[in-house]
Amino acid sequence: MTPNGNEQVPSTVRSVCVFCGSSAGRRDAFQRAARELGSLLATQGIELIYGGGNCGLMGMLADEVLENGGRVTGVIPKGLMTKELGHSQLTRLHVVAGMHERKALMSRLADAFVALPGGLGTLEELFETITWGQLGLQQKPIGLVNVEGFFNPVLELISHAVREGFAQPELRQRLVSSASPKEVLQMIAAPAATAPPWRLPTPGISLA
Repeated sequence: MTPNGNEQVPSTVRSVCVFCGSSAGRRDAFQRAARELGSLLATQGIELIYGGGNCGLMGMLADEVLENGGRVTGVIPKGLMTKELGHSQLTRLHVVAGMHERKALMSRLADAFVALPGGLGTLEELFETITWGQLGLQQKPIGLVNVEGFFNPVLELISHAVREGFAQPELRQRLVSSASPKEVLQMIAAPAATAPPWRLPTPGISLA
């Protein structure tokens, strides 16, 4: 337990790469989830690895970690320093040549991955990470903070691909989902054999 009563994530997860939007989104719940995740990471001594921006959910997440005494490493392409307004107060900020280098470095630095709500960039990063897992290029756990059911369509699409024979059911052991940032951190730290996977939904059934 941490001093404030939060359950500690096992020390094998020392850093988490978080994918999330450079916009704040339309719902306050998205912003609350980003801040809650940031506070939990800092409190539990887990370093945040993220895309290096200071706007939207990205900025809220990084600010919350920093305000609570945590460590934040950002990775941002040179061309996005002005578009995403690179965060100037991070523990470390890597400025890289392009998007491929960004994703590769974030993957190397992280022990696990978490996705908060976001746009096409967030979804692209998430799907590439899932694909790397299926190809055996990385075996790190992946968690979705499914606040307000944001990722339900994504989970249903993946489930559809599994049902149609285009994806392997085993990826469920690495991809976990919960509306609670705290539960997501606990699940990505659980051994693969015991981590509760998201259930394959039947058509038309949404997941929480």
